Amino acid sequence: MTREEKTQIINSIAEQLQQYPHFYITDISSLNAEQTAKLRRMCFEKEVKLMVVKNTLLGKALEQVGGDHVEEISSVLTGSTSVMFSMVNKTPAVLIEEFRKSSDKPVLKAAYVEESVYVGDDQLKTLASIKSKEELVGEIISLLQSPVKNVISALQGSAGGKVAGLVKALEEKGGAA
Repeated sequence: MTREEKTQIINSIAEQLQQYPHFYITDISSLNAEQTAKLRRMCFEKEVKLMVVKNTLLGKALEQVGGDHVEEISSVLTGSTSVMFSMVNKTPAVLIEEFRKSSDKPVLKAAYVEESVYVGDDQLKTLASIKSKEELVGEIISLLQSPVKNVISALQGSAGGKVAGLVKALEEKGGAA
């Protein structure tokens, strides 16, 4: 591989690192062709980009992009390495868990999720349980709607009749005075 080709690959990886807010570094070695094709298909369906990379080129791309996470992630760049890029924080973790029901790979080396670094395969459950931005927004909206729904249902129910009666009585007293 020429120096120019290496530079192009480093720039391509760096571009992906900047484009996607979350990435997982995994080891998919020892998967046969059928398993690899299945993993790639699952990634495609879940909008996760899977890329097999050379450790030195990924390390240089990380340095090019910069950030506090470079040193921690560079420490896991040994052996066979692939990167899963995703727009949704937990999608690759859920995908890995699902795939590992039938295989012992991919093994999680590290992940960069929500501007934090997670190192080691033991972090997979934690990553899979992180709520996405959309899930958090949905929960907040439902929490905010709950008190409003309670007030509306109370006003529409028998308590609502009492409240309406009190308001009418107060209006009549105010008009009589």
